[in-house]
Amino acid sequence: MSRYEPKIDAASRVAIDTHVHVETHGHDHALPDDLYNAAVKYFGNDGEFPGVDAIAEMYRERSMAAVVFTVDAEANLKHKGISNDDVIDGAMRHSDVLIPFVSVDPNRGAVAIDEARRLVTERGARGFKFHPTVQGFDPSDRAHWDLFALIEELGVPAVFHTGQTGIGAGTPGGRGLRLGLSNPILLDDVAAEFRNLQIVMAHPSVPWQDEAISVATHKANTWIDLSGWSPKYFPAQLVKQMNSRLQNQVLFASDFPMIHPDRWMSDFEQLELKDTVRPKIMRENAIRLLGL
Repeated sequence: MSRYEPKIDAASRVAIDTHVHVETHGHDHALPDDLYNAAVKYFGNDGEFPGVDAIAEMYRERSMAAVVFTVDAEANLKHKGISNDDVIDGAMRHSDVLIPFVSVDPNRGAVAIDEARRLVTERGARGFKFHPTVQGFDPSDRAHWDLFALIEELGVPAVFHTGQTGIGAGTPGGRGLRLGLSNPILLDDVAAEFRNLQIVMAHPSVPWQDEAISVATHKANTWIDLSGWSPKYFPAQLVKQMNSRLQNQVLFASDFPMIHPDRWMSDFEQLELKDTVRPKIMRENAIRLLGL
């Protein structure tokens, strides 16, 4: 298989969306039908789940770049999702606009480690996406740390879902998914142990926003992406820190297709932020993180 090589002209991109899901590939879907339906209802996105080619065209039209990924949760959800290789192949077709992250299940141990190494060294993946709640693992459990050590060695960032999730929301028992696995304080141990691993805490981490802020202000190798919420609903303490101590560690991220970037950016314009902070959040911080 061929290897992804980025061809993104960062200077020509008005923004870099660091959190975009590839939810469909042909007839394959990233989630089982019941979880899809729950997420659609939770986010109210009218069931819009474009494939990677349509995603690329949408961001190209807006002079933006996007980090794209899926989540390997086959073991926990008993559902075979979209393959990492399909995501990378799609990004290769649109290497001027898309940046592929990949996902492995930490519960798979040595198999996950071998797959992670292959995806970066042979296929050119630029980072990893984990969802502790959906994948069913505790990131602070040392059983998974050999995998994190490898990712640190490979020199690519890792995005971890934090806080509430729309996946399974409103279903009996939340489909058995455990929110506590996505408390950002669990990443404090990881950030302390792997000082050169760049850790992105995805989403405003409601109901644990203060924990995420604490980790990010204490650990320089941690970041917060702003995906999954319209900016008009951001917690006040998060906006305050975006405007001050965390202005160099916060990333524009939509969570498309759950939140459309047009809506996100429109609402972002209404936030009371310093003019010097806005370009950092929209593109400059991502350029540093991603090495563009």
